[in-house]
Amino acid sequence: MTTLPRVTGLPTRRSPRRGDRAFVLGTRGFGFLIIGILVAIGVVLVVDSWPAWQTFGLGLVTGTQWDPIREIYGAVPFVVGTLYTSAIALVLATPIGVLTAIFLSEFANRRIATPLTFTIELLAAIPSVVLGLWGIFVLAPLLRDTLDAFLISTLGWLPMFAGPSYGFSISTAGIILAIMILPTIVSIGREVLRSVPNAQREAMYGLGATHWEVATKAVLPYARSGVIGAVILGLGRALGETMAVTMVIGNKDETPISVFAQGQSIASKIAVTFNESTGLQSQSLIAIGFILLVMSLLLNVAARMLVARTARGPGR
Repeated sequence: MTTLPRVTGLPTRRSPRRGDRAFVLGTRGFGFLIIGILVAIGVVLVVDSWPAWQTFGLGLVTGTQWDPIREIYGAVPFVVGTLYTSAIALVLATPIGVLTAIFLSEFANRRIATPLTFTIELLAAIPSVVLGLWGIFVLAPLLRDTLDAFLISTLGWLPMFAGPSYGFSISTAGIILAIMILPTIVSIGREVLRSVPNAQREAMYGLGATHWEVATKAVLPYARSGVIGAVILGLGRALGETMAVTMVIGNKDETPISVFAQGQSIASKIAVTFNESTGLQSQSLIAIGFILLVMSLLLNVAARMLVARTARGPGR
């Protein structure tokens, strides 16, 4: 019986290589760096706005007046304006974006899908100030004379659709935001739907399902967590958009009730007022900037919880 010679000198894998260890430490460091930057931004906002918090307390969050003459500052009009415009954008952009993503990933052939995808992605590259100018000269007058007039004449008895409409309003800002977040929803939604395994589609086809049934009952439920994530990313952009909203929202320091009312978002208020503000007003503007940061963080936490719950499925 012969014995094989013992092999020696082979490298062991008991400990990671130095390069691997350096890579792990580096990526971990950059991850903590991002968290540190976020914490530093929050700390700076709180410190710079602390005199406003000392003066008004929670009244800064719940107050409904913004009066620099009497030095009374409340964030409610701008919080409502931010949520109002973002909600309009989400209601308009979500069905259009999701259906477009389904069309591009499941129904359109390459000759149609490629140029259409390029056009949608090109829409995301348009500067917000250009969209704002288009909103001023085209969208606002068009809405005032057509859609706004029709809704006021038919549904004006509801406070939400009470007139008059001057074109520059919450609804115009919401439509501009819907146009701006549409490429995000479509692009991410399309990639999520394309990543669904073909086995899902083939199983439905094997059961005799139509193309539409495969898309809506097999592909879309499988990718729903990713689609929800795409919508939430679009909403995150809508909350913080500044220039285009500032140009079409009307910039009025009142809490909007009607969609045709003029108002302000937090971002537009800071952009319009900050350079001319001093003292307590400047500190109050920084405070509402901190409120916007908290709103964005809470939105992302809620979105993560929703996506995780959706990914687990009902009843789990």
